[in-house]
Amino acid sequence: MKKFTLMMTIVLLVIMTACSSNTGNEGNNSLASANKGGSKEEKDTLTIAWLPNESSGDLKDTRDAIGEVIEKATGKKVEHFTTTDYIIAIEALANGSADLAYMGATAYVEAKNKNANLQPLVVNSGESGTLDDAVYYGWLAVNEKDTDQYKDGDSYSIANIQGKRFSFVSNSSTSGFKVPSNEIVATFSKQDTYKALTAEDLMEGGKNQFFSEVLYGGSHQGSAVNLLTDKADIAAFCDTCVSNYVDLKEGEANRPGAVYTVKNNAEQPFDQLADKSFRLISVTPVLNGPFVANLDQMSEEDFNAIVKAMTAEETTMNERIFLPEDSESSGLFWKTGDTHFVPVEDPWFNPIRELSK
Repeated sequence: MKKFTLMMTIVLLVIMTACSSNTGNEGNNSLASANKGGSKEEKDTLTIAWLPNESSGDLKDTRDAIGEVIEKATGKKVEHFTTTDYIIAIEALANGSADLAYMGATAYVEAKNKNANLQPLVVNSGESGTLDDAVYYGWLAVNEKDTDQYKDGDSYSIANIQGKRFSFVSNSSTSGFKVPSNEIVATFSKQDTYKALTAEDLMEGGKNQFFSEVLYGGSHQGSAVNLLTDKADIAAFCDTCVSNYVDLKEGEANRPGAVYTVKNNAEQPFDQLADKSFRLISVTPVLNGPFVANLDQMSEEDFNAIVKAMTAEETTMNERIFLPEDSESSGLFWKTGDTHFVPVEDPWFNPIRELSK
């Protein structure tokens, strides 16, 4: 618990210092057709790229509802480009095959590095309705049956993860790679044996490597499945990406020691894993990801219209976008407290940039 409190304090201080896969087939999902060509004034269709985590079939209604908000705001048709790979979504936004995207903070920073004319539109706020608590949680989890290996007094620790089989999400994932790899390096580099350890050293497993094997789930759901099917001993994934599939069984939500169990009626890819349980051994707050626009492709008028529409009360109260807390449907965003979309500017993501230095 002391470790979690310290990590929480560090991350939130950094945030304040910085000012502040079942792929759906909707629309035309080929990159060639998504790239309309021509100037931004000529475009009559806007294409939204979605990362693998948000491309599953059970999230189609939320994607469609967001598309409808943008269509109404701009008077243009919206097509959804769902993906099975982080890199595809990043490249689509950066090269103009997609006009907008919803992505994690690290994916945004990577895309921005490829195209300076990318600009964040909005992020979902925290319960306060502001950017101050606009965070979700990155987890390191182990199968419940194995948790004694990671006990540290009354709490849990990552001190015993070396030599294990580890599952990341993608090296372009914030909570599925960037944050956990930095945590691991920060923890183990204090030891003489690992004083030269880097995040790159964690990307591959094998003999003489930090991990015996390294897997990539391709999505947060996929990384969790790697753990629950015993392909990995430890896995990195985030709370929001698996919340539709699991229930809290024991402990306090988003705290080390909490146990989650797969729901009996969970949809793919958890449909064969009912009652499987995992325990959190590390929890880190992470900046919420933005909706991003490619200003090579989009006019300032459309950009401003989308921001206005997404931050409007009508969108905030749309239960297909912000699901009520007691909803049994699957969704991307939940109406807790004063949660809504808020405008955000590029410097807010500087803490994520700092992790890459």
